[in-house]
Amino acid sequence: MAAIPPGDDALDKARELLRGTPLIDGHNDLPEALRRRVGLRISEVDLGQPVADLMTDIPRLRAGGVGAQFWSVWVPARLPEPEATRRAFEQLDIVRRMVQSYPETFELATTADDVDRIFGAGRIASLIGLEGGSMIGSSLPILRQFHALGVRYMTLTHWLTTRWADAATDAPRHAGLSPFGVEVVHEMNRLGMLVDLSHVSPETMSMALDASDAPVLFSHSGARAVTDHPRNVPDEILRRIAPNGGVVMAVFLSGFVSDAVVEYERAADAVVEAARADRPDAPEAELEALERHWRSVHPGRIARLEDVADHIDHLRDVAGIDHVGIGSDFDGGSPLPVGLDDVSHFPDLFAELLRRGYSTDDLRRVAGTNLIRVLHEAEAVAARLQAERGPSELTIEELDRVDAGGQPLD
Repeated sequence: MAAIPPGDDALDKARELLRGTPLIDGHNDLPEALRRRVGLRISEVDLGQPVADLMTDIPRLRAGGVGAQFWSVWVPARLPEPEATRRAFEQLDIVRRMVQSYPETFELATTADDVDRIFGAGRIASLIGLEGGSMIGSSLPILRQFHALGVRYMTLTHWLTTRWADAATDAPRHAGLSPFGVEVVHEMNRLGMLVDLSHVSPETMSMALDASDAPVLFSHSGARAVTDHPRNVPDEILRRIAPNGGVVMAVFLSGFVSDAVVEYERAADAVVEAARADRPDAPEAELEALERHWRSVHPGRIARLEDVADHIDHLRDVAGIDHVGIGSDFDGGSPLPVGLDDVSHFPDLFAELLRRGYSTDDLRRVAGTNLIRVLHEAEAVAARLQAERGPSELTIEELDRVDAGGQPLD
């Protein structure tokens, strides 16, 4: 894609729009990127200056017109539950300390009104999302403690199926949600925590939509009809989003928005899996070196900003303009599409949408007002449910004595 000239009218209009409407990005993995860089010593990184090798820092957030950000609390999906919970609280501490370290830029937000107030004051509203249900340790009390500390959405799974929910990229165990998984959705509704269905299987999506009294969220997903990746949302689910009132926040990662990149990644995976089958005891480091060599010999495919816009088009056409948002996944993976290299490039995407005929009112909805509506509606549902009943006291052992196949759970 050719660089957009500084005087481009659509780009100027996009920047002006984002000055008046909070761009709410549904997913950014800067906390984990910081941990990988400096461990828990995040004070060693000055986000007030451009930071090489990161996609996110304060100058680029400002250039990108970001008005509110869901910072992701993420841990590796393979961690066992007790360790996943411990590390999740460490990641939550990183988010909170990061926000507290730059009070002139960031402020923690836990309500829709907080987002509007903080944006109106010229700061970036910082919300928190928990990316992976394994972090609650199959415990509703732990879920409640995360909510008390500011978490406002939870992705029910990450890459792997949990004890109570099936992931999109792992073998199913529960035909969607176990009885405890349904109870998790109910308790999230009661708390006012958004149910995030990115990463889960279509069966889990469907069961969660059946169970949820509040609008659901896809914090960073694409349209499966456009790019056939299991992380994306099928049309039969997209058609259920409007009746539910939820929002699908369009992801940027190349592997989710371009069929050519999907095919390339599958070929790379096949090379590794063939080597693993041939030599089951091969060290992981050796397999990683084999993959790097294969990629060096076979140049990768690339996605472009226009591919992301194609997904937004499809989400609008099937779910409706009131149910589309932005969920970049910056600092959570690579490669990124050409033209969306870091958080400073959000206006370029909105300029592309303007060129495609989106109205400024359409783009205000995509930027943030759709998500603010969802937050308001989830808060209203929580107030009603809290007036009707107290916190659930059920445990996974009580609810899930057998799995969907009638076998005792581990």
